[in-house]
Amino acid sequence: MNFELSEMQQEIVRGAQALCARFSDDYWRAHDAAHEFPHEFYQAVAEAGYLGIEIPEEFGGSGLGIAEAALLMREVAYAGAMNAASSIHLSIFGLTPVVLHGSGEMKRRNLPRIANGELHAAFAVTEPDAGNDITHIKTFAKRTGDYYVVNGQKVFTTKAQEAHKMLLLTRTTPADQVSKKTDGMSLFFTDLDRSAVEVRELLKLGRHAVDTNMLFIDNLRVPAGDLIGEEGKGFRYLLDGLNPERVLVSAEAIGIGRAALDKAVRYARERVVFGRPIGQNQAIAHPLADVYAKLEVAELMMMKAAWLFDNGRPCGAEANIAKLRAAEASFEACDRAVQTLGGFGYMREYDVERYFRECRMLKIAPVSQEMVLNMISEHVLKLPRSY
Repeated sequence: MNFELSEMQQEIVRGAQALCARFSDDYWRAHDAAHEFPHEFYQAVAEAGYLGIEIPEEFGGSGLGIAEAALLMREVAYAGAMNAASSIHLSIFGLTPVVLHGSGEMKRRNLPRIANGELHAAFAVTEPDAGNDITHIKTFAKRTGDYYVVNGQKVFTTKAQEAHKMLLLTRTTPADQVSKKTDGMSLFFTDLDRSAVEVRELLKLGRHAVDTNMLFIDNLRVPAGDLIGEEGKGFRYLLDGLNPERVLVSAEAIGIGRAALDKAVRYARERVVFGRPIGQNQAIAHPLADVYAKLEVAELMMMKAAWLFDNGRPCGAEANIAKLRAAEASFEACDRAVQTLGGFGYMREYDVERYFRECRMLKIAPVSQEMVLNMISEHVLKLPRSY
């Protein structure tokens, strides 16, 4: 069992670190305060070729795996936290259903523009009345000739203010007309047409530089050619992107947790109270050592899940466990960093308050900790379904 990164993976880490070093804490602090999308960072990532890290080479990408993408996102989150990670997150993982199931024409038309940063995309899946229960979505696409006409609502749609396209999940067969509740849903990659879609930004706790929105879809005309794969099989196509997302979210959680930990450790070494650095006190040192250990363990599971996915092995349990533990470890690290800095930890200029606000989301999205435990209970431990 070899835990050493390949030379190519090490080069990705070094390259990501060098790129991120061009964007200081001041940059991220300012963009968060101004609620301003980090266009300069996004374009720099595109120019470096990282947006297409998982896109096949024939469509302008690098054709690498989820392990390489995870290493990239870990470094991005370490440097710029969730504002940085979320600005490129969907471009890295979200087009997996297009890569695997989209038509050749769809790939040629869209993937090169994703890879070069020209095309922003949003992820329109969750709905106000469905939440984690995707099978109860109500947004409906009705076939009319060469088009589908879509009506419904979506919520928690990231980057819809910036996006030109969206990965859109709808019903094409009513739920009461299918034998299996995951059937009858279809997945589209289509234009986010503002004449038929009202995009309303939601105010939130953290990650202010990257918008979160509610969509009101009113008679949106979607060309039949924007359908991914076969009609009615959208849920299974969507699953191809869910495990990679859990891996990437785990990597991002580890990155932000380590950023908070490093700032806390530095402060604990330098801050002198009662004639000694506070890091000499076990009440400070032990909690920091504990979260370090938890972040290390989470990374092992994250890399295992990535390896399994890249080698075509089942990885649902491992991806979910990685997300569970990484989100918990990240939150503990950020909370402990605020506590270590005391009153200064509550101040914006020290950054750990921003990490604390941003990391809380990772225990909710893209799937709650409770739903992860439901998955493990039912599918790993074979206990009766609880919901």
